[in-house]
Amino acid sequence: MLGLKISVIGFICVSTMLFTCCGEVLADDRIIQSNWADSDPGLDTNPASLFWRDSLPTYMDADAHGKPDPRYRTEVRTRWNSKSLYFLFVCPYEELNLKPNPNRSAETNELWNWDVAEVFIGADFTDIRRYKEFEISPQGEWVDLEIDLSKPHHEDGWKWNSGFQVSARIDEAAHVWYGAMKIPYSAIVNRLAAQGNMLRINLFRSQGSASARHEVAWRSPMSDSFHVPERFGLLRLVKK
Repeated sequence: MLGLKISVIGFICVSTMLFTCCGEVLADDRIIQSNWADSDPGLDTNPASLFWRDSLPTYMDADAHGKPDPRYRTEVRTRWNSKSLYFLFVCPYEELNLKPNPNRSAETNELWNWDVAEVFIGADFTDIRRYKEFEISPQGEWVDLEIDLSKPHHEDGWKWNSGFQVSARIDEAAHVWYGAMKIPYSAIVNRLAAQGNMLRINLFRSQGSASARHEVAWRSPMSDSFHVPERFGLLRLVKK
């Protein structure tokens, strides 16, 4: 246990040193920078909007085992304020795999069997097997889960409710779908969001039918399962 704590502290210290005093991030593929937002404009799925232009893009462009998959290179943007974390996914596709009769008024269990974009995020640097999972579909369906990998059926965590909000749209002409999330910071950790906060994170996307499935990741889990917290990176909250 002591060795784990030392390793975690060392990882945080090294990662923190990769930022200059003015808040600009240096190149490191383990870190996502989330920029402060002065306003709360609601959910916006336009990456060219004023809200999203002031964020740095991150890209998912490899499969779950690290093999490049450039056809489905997915752009992700993130921002934060004192109460919420925001994410925007820009997802190119060839053919969508959509659940019939979508329900947008209540969460959809097992949504991961269809096309989705996903955020896995947690604040526990000691027990890294505990974190939250948030999913959105191109049709605006959603599901959130409280994950504890020490439990034999961690997928039962879908009964948890974070209160997060989603918005999605499909641009059929461009073959791109867009998904935005607004996640209450209190659903992730019981403290106020503040500059310099660090969270553990990974990003995923599932695309296509079962016979032509593409699993795209930011930090490839090197496994058939996305649930490999040892492969998570970091999200840092930054004020310019």
